Amino acid sequence: MKRKDMLGFLIKTLDNLFFRNMFAYETRQRGVDEVTVMHGWILGFLFENDNKDIFQKDIEVEFSIAKSTVTSIVKLMEKKGYIFRESVEKDGRLKKLALTERGRRIHERHMGDMDILEERCRRNITPEEFKVFLTVAEKLKQNLEEDIANSISQSNDLAMKPEE
Repeated sequence: MKRKDMLGFLIKTLDNLFFRNMFAYETRQRGVDEVTVMHGWILGFLFENDNKDIFQKDIEVEFSIAKSTVTSIVKLMEKKGYIFRESVEKDGRLKKLALTERGRRIHERHMGDMDILEERCRRNITPEEFKVFLTVAEKLKQNLEEDIANSISQSNDLAMKPEE
């Protein structure tokens, strides 16, 4: 099979193009390059869940990213003034994440830019084609999540198995 026909290569290429397009658009239109697309997604997640306590673990699960990656992202977003951590009443050790006013403003601007990019990406694609794409993408995601869960389960089984 040719590399360009392989699923992983195609997904990674689309991902790279999407991020480069977003970065180029925001830099060209606004003269800024401060927000990564992942920061934008996280700002959106916090904005949409403003009425709930959101913790780093929730971001790990929502975006399927490692704890160490989330820790780095959260530290950087906090340093840039997009978010802050706040102790939870019932357990002072737990720190929920919340948007600052700056984070809210950036989210609103970023979502407008994402809407424009989304429209540009969907041109020449019918609603039916896009629906099929979403269905296939969701199945791919489920397959990968199942494989990860099975891999973890098998690793645990091997760890518990007595040596012969």
